[in-house]
Amino acid sequence: MALLELKGVTKQFGGLMANYDVTLSVEEGEIVGLIGPNGAGKTTLFNCITGYYKPTSGVVRFQGREITGWSPDRVCKTGIARTFQIVRVLKEMTVLENVMVGAFLRHPQAKDARRKALEILEFTGLAPRQDQLARNLTIANKKRLELARALATEPRLLFLDEAMAGLNPSETNDAVTMVRKLSEQQITIVLVEHVMKVIMPLAHRVVVLDSGQLIADDTPERIATNERVIEAYLGEKYRAASRSH
Repeated sequence: MALLELKGVTKQFGGLMANYDVTLSVEEGEIVGLIGPNGAGKTTLFNCITGYYKPTSGVVRFQGREITGWSPDRVCKTGIARTFQIVRVLKEMTVLENVMVGAFLRHPQAKDARRKALEILEFTGLAPRQDQLARNLTIANKKRLELARALATEPRLLFLDEAMAGLNPSETNDAVTMVRKLSEQQITIVLVEHVMKVIMPLAHRVVVLDSGQLIADDTPERIATNERVIEAYLGEKYRAASRSH
């Protein structure tokens, strides 16, 4: 049984079809890349799975249980966490307090939530900044903090929405290392990313959306040579670069 299953998920906003009949599954332990042009419906699909939007039609199952249309907090309690395309931190709270907010989901006592938050801060490398206000962090550390808060909910499945956007090469390398460490911790990961040199070596499988529809679901190697994907998203420059290697 797949960890996550989508069957015919469609999301319509008035006359706009943001997702149309998306069917896919994610197996436990996978790192799945979700790519596609801007406006392809990637974040909308995340929102339909994590409870921020209710699908117009279709079914979402997690661990064999239907969670279609559940509220975000209820989805989170089942073991699904996420980060956001536009980073969301609690600016007037400290780094530690931000992560404790996530930890309270499973640890209602403050001392237990604090202990869990400190453990996550050590893991993510944010422990030296635990007393800083979140608003004073760099963009890279704000993204890391948002990830830490998500991890504090102890998810089995983690959605990362452009977690590496805006990072310099060194910060991107650190983020890739972090994703690999999370995978080693038995956390299943689905990530939206536009940087192909990040996605292709990192993902076990790549799913491609275009105009709200799933157009490909395959290994990174096959996606790189898929004519429909090259035409819709990767472009001729990517084909030329692939051939040169």
